[in-house]
Amino acid sequence: IIIQHGFYNLLTSQVTLEVTEGNSTCIKAELSASFFITYDTANGTRTVMVPLPGSAVVGVASSCGGDGRSPWLVALFGDGHALGLGFSSNDSLYSVANLTLQYNLSDVSNFPEANSTDVVTVETTSVGMVARVNTTYRCISASPVIVGGATVTFSNVTMEAFMTGDDLSPNESVCTADQSFTTAPPPPPSTTTAAPTPVPTPPGTPSQGSYSVSNSNGTVCLLARMALQLNISHFSASQNQTIQEVVNLLPNQTTSSGSCDPTSATLVLTQGNATNLSFLFTLNSTSNRYHLTGLSVVAAWSDMTGPFNTSNSSLDYQRGSLGRSYMCISEQTLVVDQNFSLNTFQLQVQPFGITRGQFAQAEECQLDQDNMLIPIVVGAALAGLVLIVLIAYLIGRKRSHAGYQTI
Repeated sequence: IIIQHGFYNLLTSQVTLEVTEGNSTCIKAELSASFFITYDTANGTRTVMVPLPGSAVVGVASSCGGDGRSPWLVALFGDGHALGLGFSSNDSLYSVANLTLQYNLSDVSNFPEANSTDVVTVETTSVGMVARVNTTYRCISASPVIVGGATVTFSNVTMEAFMTGDDLSPNESVCTADQSFTTAPPPPPSTTTAAPTPVPTPPGTPSQGSYSVSNSNGTVCLLARMALQLNISHFSASQNQTIQEVVNLLPNQTTSSGSCDPTSATLVLTQGNATNLSFLFTLNSTSNRYHLTGLSVVAAWSDMTGPFNTSNSSLDYQRGSLGRSYMCISEQTLVVDQNFSLNTFQLQVQPFGITRGQFAQAEECQLDQDNMLIPIVVGAALAGLVLIVLIAYLIGRKRSHAGYQTI
C-alpha cells in the first residue's frame, strides 16, 4: 500500500512531499518550484508564472518502484495540474531521470483568455539532478529546467530517493551551482559599544559583467553583457523599519546558468548565498520578435529579517528581433513590483538566433536613440546660428562699402 501526503512549511516556504510504502519512506523532497508557462490566446502568446502551492499533495501515481518499475513522485496541485519526478539509479548514483509537467488550460485563474481548454502534458529527460546513493541531494540555488513550452524553476531543494531510513540522510550531494561560491565567516563579536546605524551609502554605478548560457551540446544559446543594480524594499532588522536598499551585482562574484529552447530562454545569475536573479525571455514564432517576459529575485541580505522573494511573469521589456541583439547603453529601470525594480546599464542581450557564439547586429533602445538625437539637434542649432551670424556679417560688410567711391 502506498501512502502519500504533502504539507507546506511556512518557515522555509517549501512544499514537503513524501512517498512511503508500508512503514518505510522511499522518497522525500522539500522544495520550492515555479512554472513559467507560455500558451496561446486570441491576441498572441502569453506567459504566466504558476507557483507550486502549499496545498500540493502527493498523488496516487507515486510509487516506490520495484518489479521493473521506476520510483515516481507525483505532486498534484490546483485545478488539474501535476508535477512528476521519475528516478533511476546505478550502484553509486541516483538521479531525476524524467520530469513531467501537466497543466490544465481550462483553469482560467492561471491561464486567462486561453484559446484551448486542453490538459497539456510535457516531459524532459534533461533535468540535471544527480546525487550519490545514500545521500541527500541539496541545491539552494535556482535551477531552471525547460520542458516543452514551459520552464520549471526549482530552488531550496533537499531531496532523497531510494532512501534506507525514514528521514533524509545527513550526508549531502551538493549541486554545482551551490559549490561555485563560499560564504565568508561571520566577524568576531565586538566588545565596543554599538554605534548608531549609518545611513546606507549609494553604491554608485555597477560594473558590467558578461554572461552566457549553453544548451546540452555546448552551443551558446544566450548572451548577455550588462551592469545591474537591485532596488529592494524590505524590513530592516537594524533600523526596525522598511527601507529601500540599492545593491550592485558584482560580476566577479556572480555565476550564470540557465537553459534554452526554441521559444523560451532563461538566464539565472547567482551571487554567493545572497542574491539570485532570473530572467525569462520568450519568442513569438509568428512575428519573430522576442522580449523579456519574466524577472524573479531571491535575496538574503545581512540586514533582512528573512529571505526576500518576488517575481513577475507578465513583463514587456527589451523587445528585439530574432537574429538581432538588443542594446541599451542608457540606464533603464525595470519595475517588477512595488518592492523590487532592476536598474540596467550598458546592456546588450541576445536570447535567440546566436551564431558563432557572438552578438548579432544590435537594435538600440528608444532611450539611446533619444540621447543621440539631443546632440544632433544642439549641433544643428549651433550650425544654424553660426550660418546666420556669417550671413549677417557679409551683409553688414557689403553695406559698409556702399557709401564710398574710388578716387
